[in-house]
Amino acid sequence: MQAPAPELANRQGMKRLSPLLLLAFLCCAPLFARFALAEPAPGHALLAADYSTRKIALVNPDGSLRWQHQVDQIHDLHLLPSGNVLFQTSFTRLVEVDPRTDQVVWEYDAGRMNGNAGRPVEVHAFQRLPDGTTMLVESGPARILEVDRAGKVVREVPLKVEHPSTHSDTRLARKLKNGHYLVCHEADGAVREYDADGKVVWEYAVPLFGMERRGGHGPEAFGNQAFAALRLPNGNTLIATGNGHGVLEVTPAKEIVWSLRQNDLPGITLAWVTTLEVLPNGNIVLGNCHAGPENPQIIEITRDKKVVWTFKDFKNFGNALSNSMLTDAPASLR
Repeated sequence: MQAPAPELANRQGMKRLSPLLLLAFLCCAPLFARFALAEPAPGHALLAADYSTRKIALVNPDGSLRWQHQVDQIHDLHLLPSGNVLFQTSFTRLVEVDPRTDQVVWEYDAGRMNGNAGRPVEVHAFQRLPDGTTMLVESGPARILEVDRAGKVVREVPLKVEHPSTHSDTRLARKLKNGHYLVCHEADGAVREYDADGKVVWEYAVPLFGMERRGGHGPEAFGNQAFAALRLPNGNTLIATGNGHGVLEVTPAKEIVWSLRQNDLPGITLAWVTTLEVLPNGNIVLGNCHAGPENPQIIEITRDKKVVWTFKDFKNFGNALSNSMLTDAPASLR
């Protein structure tokens, strides 16, 4: 009997195999479809600033920039309900800019206004208040001012400073709903709450946990130079410890009930922990400044320290992305 031609044998073999191939395809099709249709993890829209690249920018979820503006030194920023951006171009000049036109619609010069002409001053925190006034915190003069649109002082609150420093008296500060002020004092390694008259009603010394101070700004450094603090609905205070490489949640009685330390997040090393946000779902967003290009600059974690989102962009920003805020997921606290 003559053997079938190779082409015919191949066709007959394919006929015998085709039901098996079809069955395999049908079984695996949902798996293939799941991989083919899988979407990348969603990003966040945000406002971010880096003083090494001298840039503040509104960032789309895909990482593209939809607006940017040149800055020099910067340690605070806000996206206002109007869509305008309140930020600083230096440690003395505050501006409100309409990103649709890039026009400055309001500015304030802390270097020369309200008694500061000729004396050292830096601003590291400010906030637009619900009544339209602007709160700003002056290192050097060691005071909180609330000014109107014309720059006139409507309230002045003195600050307690134990280690005076024009550059380090304060970092971020926020006015609370009760009318008090929650202020991070970098040089003092402390967070203080002041009433409207400037009386300290609560104070927390950020601990060193028995460790020696180490100089620098990156992961190798160590200290207690607190950068940000938020008052939580339960009355506790969430503190970004700056070069302490972490976050602490502290009760009014000053007990630590939750913490994030430098190496708690797998594959991530924390350096100078700066900004804090708490999202409506309870997740915490923190800034990780000076950590180097191998680490993300912004991190979102759950309360059980699972990383759910990171931002790392060393093309548009650098190793000094000190401040950020999400713009698509309104924080319950800022």
